[in-house]
Amino acid sequence: MFLTGFAALAVMPLLPMAARDLDGVGLYPLVAGAFVAASLLGGAWADRGGARRPLTAGVILSVATLLVSATSTTIWQLALGRFTDGIAAGLVAVSVNAAVGQSYPDHLRARVLSLMSACWIVPSLAGPPLAGFVATRWSWHAVFFGLAGLTLIPAAAAVLLLRGRSGQPGAGREPARPGASVRRPALPAAVAVSVAAALTQYGVTAWDVRHVVCAAAGVVLLVAFAPRLLPPRTWRAGAGLPATVLLRALTSGAYFTLEAFVPLMLSTARRVPGTVTGLAFTGAALAWAGASWAQGRLHHRVQRHRLVAVGAAIMAVAVVVAALCTVPAVPAAVAVSSMVVAAVGMGLATPSLTLLSLAHTPADRQGYASGAMQTAQNLGQTLVLMMTSAAFTALSAASVHQLPSFAGAFALLMLPIAGAGCLAGRTRIMAADRQRASGQPVAEADRGT
Repeated sequence: MFLTGFAALAVMPLLPMAARDLDGVGLYPLVAGAFVAASLLGGAWADRGGARRPLTAGVILSVATLLVSATSTTIWQLALGRFTDGIAAGLVAVSVNAAVGQSYPDHLRARVLSLMSACWIVPSLAGPPLAGFVATRWSWHAVFFGLAGLTLIPAAAAVLLLRGRSGQPGAGREPARPGASVRRPALPAAVAVSVAAALTQYGVTAWDVRHVVCAAAGVVLLVAFAPRLLPPRTWRAGAGLPATVLLRALTSGAYFTLEAFVPLMLSTARRVPGTVTGLAFTGAALAWAGASWAQGRLHHRVQRHRLVAVGAAIMAVAVVVAALCTVPAVPAAVAVSSMVVAAVGMGLATPSLTLLSLAHTPADRQGYASGAMQTAQNLGQTLVLMMTSAAFTALSAASVHQLPSFAGAFALLMLPIAGAGCLAGRTRIMAADRQRASGQPVAEADRGT
């Protein structure tokens, strides 16, 4: 987690610079969204196959995808590299979350998630500024090559250490209780949703007939197949796991879309150096880790669903700050603070939602819950980024200046954040949820809670 954090944090500040260098700023939503679209496919495999093999495949694939991006000569090759990197990230993320749910008791899970967040502190300090410096001094290609070499270390560790567990019965997977039925997402549905996500991200980059047809086809595929990857009643915010999954989609979609558009605004409209953009990601990562550490010590005093509501409120403040930065008189450095403030909200909300999902889920279905949460996160990013990109493209076509287009995009982000704040109460943990998560029988009187 520590070493791969460098790769994850160093890439995002480079994407606006790379898109501009490859004459592909118009296709920036596709490059930013390709990673998320492919994560849906990787997450489905990880949830179906247990933790060990997807984790090994994910870290090995990460090295190859960084090399694809490093050698990019067109915006399409860069998008391909981000797409395959998304597959690798989906494999790793679901495997790690499932392992936490299966391996640690309830009272330690919050601290484990805080520890994993802490693994990103040093990468957040060094990764983005160093990547911005290297890209400014030499080239963004050199950053990708360097990250590929760095990622070889965890890839080799995964192959050597996890291979030794392959002969042990049940290695990498928690045995289910006899008679338990675990609903797994169908791989064809995950493929269809990944393709749909890519089509929609490409479709919203322009308004000619070809782009509109691609966007419409993507929306149809999403409507048809996305519900198959999520728990029933997710889109209706059913109390318990469905609402928790939906809130993961809303908060993640809003945050990562903000994380995509703020650097783009800094790089294109405000002409801020890459090093400063890298510092925005550094501050955001530190704020996320600090807030995650705080929530790990608040769970005995503050209910989890209230932490989610507070996190959503903080994110709303961050979006307002980002919108203010579209006024030319406001210093560009204020936009950096918007990412930091939003990260505080996510640091409170994301671990809380993860723990809520485990509390709402029986012990033998926590792999499924982890996969559903990862799928929801990626779907939320896809849908919110798609809507925001469509608004940004339309406003850019109607305006001579870029800043009003960014203002409209930021205003649209208030919708998912407001939804998350209003629905946070539906993720509340009931007594029956605690019994299900621990594997204890649920009393008949408690089944209606």
